[in-house]
Amino acid sequence: MANCIAGIDHVIVGVRHLEGARASYERLGFRPTPRGRHVGWGTANYCIMFPNDYLELLGIVDPSKFTNDLDRFLEDREGLMALALRSSDPEGTHAGWRGAGLGPDAVADLSRLLEPDIELRFRNVMLPSRATGDVPLFACAHLTPEPMRRPEWLEHPNGAIGIASLTVAVEESGPLFAPMGAVFGTDNLTETDDTLAVHTGQGMLLLATPDDLEMLHPELEPMALDSLPALAVLTLVVHDIGLTADCLDRQDVAYRRNAAGALGLSPTATHGVTMEFVGSAAERSSLW
Repeated sequence: MANCIAGIDHVIVGVRHLEGARASYERLGFRPTPRGRHVGWGTANYCIMFPNDYLELLGIVDPSKFTNDLDRFLEDREGLMALALRSSDPEGTHAGWRGAGLGPDAVADLSRLLEPDIELRFRNVMLPSRATGDVPLFACAHLTPEPMRRPEWLEHPNGAIGIASLTVAVEESGPLFAPMGAVFGTDNLTETDDTLAVHTGQGMLLLATPDDLEMLHPELEPMALDSLPALAVLTLVVHDIGLTADCLDRQDVAYRRNAAGALGLSPTATHGVTMEFVGSAAERSSLW
């Protein structure tokens, strides 16, 4: 992939009550990791790990410290906050994005402590919002990936195994072709009518107008979008959609099902995330 981008690394979900969010996601059939605390910051997280990517439930545990604008985000809402791309070489990503005129920040070294005593280190390459057409994304390179994926953290009762796609609601997809091409390389973009598909290398980024969201995700409730662009829909792959439905039924979690079998959850059950589960490749192709 261009600019040393190797796909979706993780999706950040901003939550107001971190422990409550952990409990909610356990009820949905996920098995979160122990809590992680960002070193020097006032934020902490629980991660839902898959073999190649993950979800990060991010909350504030010390408002007197730096929160990286999470406090501002949570003033308005909970839910999908940012997309982290996996970088195989953060210096290479930085150089490629700088050469494309995106103006990335300097590569930043960060770490978090996974309770009780595991240090996880990573390097981030941040982009100004204007460079991406206000789509919130950045690159992340993990320096200590092995401790993040213990076998017991990858086994989720709902059968989830990874991120299929993230759909972004936009006013028009055409103006975003240039910034997405600079981030990912134009060879990895596909335009269809009012939808722009970005082949990230691991998972899909879909940019679509609000009118097209219902067509792409027919089993989801209509979404209230206060401003655009907005991270709108998170699509997760599961082993067996029937077993996923059984898991949700046992927990009395309401969902909608489309003709292809995809299951859609209400944001009220997910701390603001419009989420769907899909099974086979055939089911996913019916959505895209």
